[in-house]
Amino acid sequence: MIDRRDLGSWLEGPRTRGGHPGERLGRPAQGPGSVGRPGRRLVALVVDWYLCWALAQWLLPGWNDHGLVTVGVLLVLNVLAVGATGHTPGHLLTGLQVQTLEGRPAGFARAVVRAVLLCLVIPAVVFDADQRGLHDRAAGTLLVRVR
Repeated sequence: MIDRRDLGSWLEGPRTRGGHPGERLGRPAQGPGSVGRPGRRLVALVVDWYLCWALAQWLLPGWNDHGLVTVGVLLVLNVLAVGATGHTPGHLLTGLQVQTLEGRPAGFARAVVRAVLLCLVIPAVVFDADQRGLHDRAAGTLLVRVR
């Protein structure tokens, strides 16, 4: 008889061969060029969120009751900053950069796709084995360490 342990669970995620995140993409396990880990990503997002919240409060006081202005400022910040340099202020602080799979900065077209999906939240929290969110997969980008 087949047991649940034989099949595994969808909660366990995809089975991998034990390699490091980004190995299939030709990225090193650690150091510059490696895939940005969730801890750095979270710190960068928190820094960017609070920066955008402060800007929203300063630019439009009283309009940000539900946080939608903050989300709009986050969208604009991500498109402009990632499109121009490959980093948001949070990414820069944590040593991360959004790059294409070939290792170049993302550019504006990819930044728009990535930012819109990031602001929808769900695509950003669903990861693959290479720790790429669905927003990065859709944009053809990867968040990597640069230092």
